[in-house]
Amino acid sequence: MSQRYSGYERVERDLYETPEWVTKVVAPYLPPHRPVWEPACGSGKMSRALVACGLPVTSSDIHLGEDFLKTTTSRADVIVTNPPYKLARRFVEHALQLAGPTGVVAMLLRTDYDHASTRQHLFSACPQFSGKVVLTKRIVWFDDGAPGANPSFNHAWYIWRGDHSGPPALSYYVADPKPRAKRTKKAENGRPLLAL
Repeated sequence: MSQRYSGYERVERDLYETPEWVTKVVAPYLPPHRPVWEPACGSGKMSRALVACGLPVTSSDIHLGEDFLKTTTSRADVIVTNPPYKLARRFVEHALQLAGPTGVVAMLLRTDYDHASTRQHLFSACPQFSGKVVLTKRIVWFDDGAPGANPSFNHAWYIWRGDHSGPPALSYYVADPKPRAKRTKKAENGRPLLAL
């Protein structure tokens, strides 16, 4: 599979701050009033957005002296983050272990993350996997207006719940619900040929 150049260089330690609107998408899928742990908080952008949604949040980050992957006890049984891409599988596995049998885990990942056969223990073979919320708008990670820079990947929230039973649900977050006007192809005389 080829990758398209986004116009941006990779950021050290995959420190891509999640825009507020992306975090607000997952908030309704989290249990209200239960403490949430954001273990890769960076500057705290996601944590602040979760607090604005009325959720009690505790935050940590490797830059603040706490390596989530080396943590042996959980700060909360609801764990929500945008993990470093190269460590995403380890983050999901560790979060599921720390959250325990009644916990909730939500991870922001690329929409095709569940396609790999090497990750099926987290999806089709995982009874806690409760669903996927696909973002129909691509995430703009930086707003510095760099020429030629545009989003390259689609993302989704993946959610695991200890109390889940049955098949996982698939949802779509539609950023702009306004329907597009129907376009028509016109013949040379200007009359419509076919509605698309």
